[in-house]
Amino acid sequence: MSRIGKEPVKLADGVTATVSGQKVTVKGKLGELSYTMHEGITAKVEDGRIVCECADDARLGNFHGLARALINNMVIGVSQGYKKQLSIEGTGFKAVLKGKELALSLGFASPKIYVIPEGITCTVENDGLQVTVSGCDKDKVGEAAARIRAFYPAEPYKGKGIKYVGEHIRRKQGKKVA
Repeated sequence: MSRIGKEPVKLADGVTATVSGQKVTVKGKLGELSYTMHEGITAKVEDGRIVCECADDARLGNFHGLARALINNMVIGVSQGYKKQLSIEGTGFKAVLKGKELALSLGFASPKIYVIPEGITCTVENDGLQVTVSGCDKDKVGEAAARIRAFYPAEPYKGKGIKYVGEHIRRKQGKKVA
């Protein structure tokens, strides 16, 4: 049994959940998300809470806690949403939003184009120096932010590149001339 899996997931105001077999569907003001649980893990909705239960198999303990955590992330996502902020640093570096595409000028010969996936919203602020990725699915928001950052991760010598807001880039000294 998982300690995390034993805790019930409290449904926020305006959030409804349905369970049919192994599939849990959560609806809220920001959208609808669903998750199919592992065999041996069951869930039920009672008194405004979702309770996950596990068969008495010791191998399923990890999946018990995982199912509860993913359902909790879905409830938070459809009620509040998730967002990641990226900061772009470097001379001439900037981002421009063109419909469902994010064009990143990062010092290469041509701009890097990122096609924004369905369910994700990107906004550009501070004259193209800050990108905010938001949505209701925590996995998709994190994946989109990581793919944008992967075009030019912040380097340790000058600090140029794309980094998360609040991320500390450990700087290196560079070569010394004798």
